[in-house]
Amino acid sequence: MLLLVAALLLMGVLLGTAAHLPVPVTLIAAAVITGWLLVFYLRERRNPAEGTSR
Repeated sequence: MLLLVAALLLMGVLLGTAAHLPVPVTLIAAAVITGWLLVFYLRERRNPAEGTSR
C-alpha cells in the first residue's frame, strides 16, 4: 500500500510539472525517459542472472 501511495505521489509531481512545460519540452523529456527505460530493459534481458546472486 505504501508503494502505491508513493507511486501516486510521484506521478502527481511529475504530471504537475509536465503540465507547466511547453509541449515540445514534455515530448523530448518523454522520449529521453523512454529511451533510458528501453536501454535498461535490454540490458536486464541480456544478463538476467547477474542480479540474482545476492
